[in-house]
Amino acid sequence: QVQLVESGGGLVQAGGSLRLSCAASGVTVSSCAMGWFRQAPGKERELVAYINWSGATDYADSVKGRFTVSRDNAKNTVSLQMNTLNPEDTAVYYCAADRRPLLVRYSYTSQYNYWGQGTQVTVSS
Repeated sequence: QVQLVESGGGLVQAGGSLRLSCAASGVTVSSCAMGWFRQAPGKERELVAYINWSGATDYADSVKGRFTVSRDNAKNTVSLQMNTLNPEDTAVYYCAADRRPLLVRYSYTSQYNYWGQGTQVTVSS
């Protein structure tokens, strides 16, 4: 049974930072394609960051230079470091995984078989 558990969300002022973590069980993050998505009220779920088995990463244009995705193979976790947050970053953030080592269409939610429950990030102005 695969479980993804996000943590680290909360309320932060604009310009601040948060670090989200996704603890995985039932899958090995070092051999999977992993994604961080977010969904704001009234909006579709969108990809924020992606990391594949080789460690290659990609980011949404809106977060490039501010967010960093990383992986701790020993702890079987994937993290999202978020800096210089702004109110537009307010959303529920989800961790997603697929057993395939890499995905071509990694921005599509349908490509991922496993999802966490989400963690709320709220950025105040």
